Amino acid sequence: MIAPNSILRATLPALAVLMVWSGLAGAQAQTGAQSQSSQRPKVSAPAMPRASVSGSYLAARHAGVSRDAAAASIYYRSALRGDPRNPELLSRAFTAVLQNGEVEDAVRLADRLLQVDKSDRVARLVLGVRAIKQKQYAVARQQLAQSVRGPVTDLAAALLSAWTNVGPNEFKAALDTIDKLQGPESYNLLKDLHAGLILDQSGQRREALKRLERAYKYDPAVLRVSQAYGSQLSRAGNRDEALKVFKALDEALPRHPLVIDAIKEIEAGRRIAPLVDNATAGAAEALYTIGAALGRRGEEVGLVYLQLALYLNPNHALALTSLADIYEGMRKPELAIKTYERVPSASPLSHNARIQRALNLDQIERTDEAIADLERIVEADATDREAIMALGNVLRSRKKFAECGTVYSKAIDAIGGKPQKTDWLVYYFRGICYERSKQWPKAEVDMKTALELSPDQPLVLNYLGYSWVDQGVNLEEGMRMIRRAVEQRTDDGYIVDSLGWAYYRMGDFENAVKYLEQAVELRPEDPTINDHLGDAYWRVGRRLEAGFQWAHARDLKPEPEELEKILEKLKSGLPDHPPPTTSADTAPKPGGG
Repeated sequence: MIAPNSILRATLPALAVLMVWSGLAGAQAQTGAQSQSSQRPKVSAPAMPRASVSGSYLAARHAGVSRDAAAASIYYRSALRGDPRNPELLSRAFTAVLQNGEVEDAVRLADRLLQVDKSDRVARLVLGVRAIKQKQYAVARQQLAQSVRGPVTDLAAALLSAWTNVGPNEFKAALDTIDKLQGPESYNLLKDLHAGLILDQSGQRREALKRLERAYKYDPAVLRVSQAYGSQLSRAGNRDEALKVFKALDEALPRHPLVIDAIKEIEAGRRIAPLVDNATAGAAEALYTIGAALGRRGEEVGLVYLQLALYLNPNHALALTSLADIYEGMRKPELAIKTYERVPSASPLSHNARIQRALNLDQIERTDEAIADLERIVEADATDREAIMALGNVLRSRKKFAECGTVYSKAIDAIGGKPQKTDWLVYYFRGICYERSKQWPKAEVDMKTALELSPDQPLVLNYLGYSWVDQGVNLEEGMRMIRRAVEQRTDDGYIVDSLGWAYYRMGDFENAVKYLEQAVELRPEDPTINDHLGDAYWRVGRRLEAGFQWAHARDLKPEPEELEKILEKLKSGLPDHPPPTTSADTAPKPGGG
């Protein structure tokens, strides 16, 4: 069985978050914003609900479990009004308000929180950030100095404090603050990056270039480091070296909008603007770096740092896309949509934000709108592979298989020349669409092409091998391919199901039961896998258990055509003779892909 459709995302190591842009990679794609507002809309809290303290508290806790920061913010503050001296309510309200991006309200709660606990590090951090926004740098340093004693807060405090000392007469204090920071070796890259940016803003261009070059040599594949170093080279008049930096980055991060834009600018004879142009923007950059890193690790505290970054710089496109990425991970597509709409239209990332917005529209069943937005983008540029892939993915997930095959063909046409190894995915996806629209000869060609490009790709091995076995052709080779897929994905219930069902189709019911039981353990919520196990139980004489599995499959809401077959089996069981190994109309199809 093939896993249901999913949008693939690149995974990145810890510090490589500096090069993350929450946009498209490979199969991903995103779209059409109606509003490209570059300013954060003013947050106006709804009227506080009239409820008891305990009622509001329980509602807030439920909202917290549901990862609904907006509702949690409302209900915790409602509870706090009824019990204003309760330190737990105060702390929870502060966190919820901050995660929801209501930073000015968080500032007021931080002042109250520090009256209860003067050592609260996050409250000090918030007050320090607000002081930076107001250019009260001495106050900021005082607050930040009291927010240390934790690995993340130590890093944030050091970088933010350094950004309060920008200028011809202050930069030495900034460098001293940064260089005194102790921590993992990976901190060295951040220290040199921000030292270089501060030196640049302080007019120390030559020293800035030295620190940025050192950061670049530490890891040239990090987006923000290469951007900073390349832009500094371009402004120093070293066009060729700057172009070399960005072209090397283009190999590490193919088709990244910021990299492509920089290359175009340099080739046109223009210099690249620095990453930041003032102390506030520099502090926002530091907060973005930390927030994005924490978000990529799945830590919701990343929301806090990203919201603070956007408080200082509402137009920070990378912070916005990282925040939207976290919302997607939290399965909050409505919030992701609103965040993508805030990406400034002038940013190179706005195009990808439009595409990602469309994918989130599809998630909330506004599929027609998503498809229309993506079609407009593709019509404007028939070579836009990211938009084409996004459109194909939406159509495929909605089982519009004839249409998605045509769309993926456009992506293949846009490849031009010889396909690269990473292009296996588009052939695989088009193969799925062909197979599902009953065009098996075309599907088989695409699956073989995908396998030539990526010979050990378990998804392709599974799909092609399963299809062969299900059709009763190339049985030995098909089984070998499925086993290779299972060896690589022993914890993938869909692929393990493929092996179990292949044994079933070949009449080896004992092995079928063995692997289908494993598949059900891995994917107990899948109706097809439970149905398969019921069939296998019936064939080995375990008919009571077969009925249980079919009943369970029925209750898991299978597709209508599959439900009809399951109900018939619950009524009459299976026929006495097992089905032949050749494919029939009643044979189960692989999942989605």
